[in-house]
Amino acid sequence: MNLIETILLSVSLAIDCFTVSVTSGIILHRIQWGTFLRMAFSFGLFQALMPFLGWLGASRFQHLIEAYDHWIAFALLAFLGIRMIRAQFKEEETASFNPTSLKVTLALAVATSIDALAIGISFAFAGFKQLESLWIPLTSIGIASFVLSLAGSLIGVFFGKRFHLRVEIFGGLVLIGIGIKILVEHLFLQ
Repeated sequence: MNLIETILLSVSLAIDCFTVSVTSGIILHRIQWGTFLRMAFSFGLFQALMPFLGWLGASRFQHLIEAYDHWIAFALLAFLGIRMIRAQFKEEETASFNPTSLKVTLALAVATSIDALAIGISFAFAGFKQLESLWIPLTSIGIASFVLSLAGSLIGVFFGKRFHLRVEIFGGLVLIGIGIKILVEHLFLQ
């Protein structure tokens, strides 16, 4: 894998993180550096960790992971999306979707990194035999996810301030849409 391919792969894996971060930024309406950095770090960490785990377990668990990874990602994203939509219809004090929650951040990080697990499996079959050969792709994936997540959060705040909308419904539909995209890609396009 050359440098251009590595960068393209890294950016393509980070797009889901970017989208979720934009949605979270819109919901928050203001810059919260701690939340945004924690989210970006979590996304970057999980996006880099999952390919490593996929590569590590490819020979033993490939048949199990490939059969269900898309369903797991869909279920997590659909759950979070539905929860976000439900929050739109609750009183402000009782809304349940909170992008500042560590539990929500970790669930989003796992859900958006399931595809990266499959990439790690493909690494094992694409000739990446040594851990040292994974260093550049994994680092690139983590950095791209971190940077695009942070940028997405800031872009979301910009739009949230401009339009002053409660966008939980939009954000929930985006999460569900990402889950459906993952499911359709695995069921019909492979």
